[in-house]
Amino acid sequence: MKIFHSINDFSSTKKTILTLGTFDGVHIGHKKILEKVIQKTKNENYESLVLTFFPHPRMVLQEHSDIKLLNTIDEKIDLLEEIGIENLVIHPFDETFSRLTAEEFVKTVLVDRFHIQKIIIGYDHRFGRNRTANIDDLIDFGKQYDFEVEQISVQEINDISVSSTKIRKALLDGDMDLANEYLGYDYFLTGIIVKGKQLGRTINFPTANLKIEENYKLIPQNGVYIVKSTLNQKTVFGMMNIGFNPTVEGQSQSIEIHYFDFNEDLYNQKIRVSMLHRIRSEQKFESVTLLKQQLEKDKETALTYLNKI
Repeated sequence: MKIFHSINDFSSTKKTILTLGTFDGVHIGHKKILEKVIQKTKNENYESLVLTFFPHPRMVLQEHSDIKLLNTIDEKIDLLEEIGIENLVIHPFDETFSRLTAEEFVKTVLVDRFHIQKIIIGYDHRFGRNRTANIDDLIDFGKQYDFEVEQISVQEINDISVSSTKIRKALLDGDMDLANEYLGYDYFLTGIIVKGKQLGRTINFPTANLKIEENYKLIPQNGVYIVKSTLNQKTVFGMMNIGFNPTVEGQSQSIEIHYFDFNEDLYNQKIRVSMLHRIRSEQKFESVTLLKQQLEKDKETALTYLNKI
């Protein structure tokens, strides 16, 4: 996949089949649109192109927006590449760009820069300054500038009935099973393993402490989760705690993973942690001994769950 960090950087000798949006989560609803784009480019005269934006428009246009995103920009790139998109343009979204009129956007971006043959878009998509233009306007522009518009119908979208907002709510509610069903994959966190307090070692539950650099990444509800990672080319399962370690008077949120049957050094490595299922909420125990006993029960619960999948 070719990646361009601005509309102005894009170039191709072929016409494009395009879709655009924030694609936060790259969930099953997004995939339906993306797969249509790929299908239409089986003809070698065309290339698939996704236009997305960073920062998220709500971060720019809503002064006090505290929106958390399902994917970091690097995670989104990985997911789109896995689907098979040929070209990805990540355009810096700012107030100047937001003030483009619908026709300016269509003429200068879609037609002059991207040379689009077809745009595939959801029935409810709005665009242009103040989001005033809709799918009917786009169809009119298509006639004017000689490109096709393929609309994803209400029926198709409603058949899936999924949105990034619903997935964010499920994650914040701790409903990992529902979130993963909507995503079509296991929600994951990506970060660097850093040194922690190393309390886990003293109770035979050593943990890898995950530091996520991107403060806009959505962290699911505090609690204990069953997880998996690919470490040194092996699939490794474990359990992860998100929370404040109240038993030992923790002051800040941490993300700690105890991997089963794995004791290799992970410090300073970048890893992906896929979250399979939530076991329980975070609890405060009267002693470290009671904490250890609960962790042993959590491990049994996790292993029973993993034996069934």
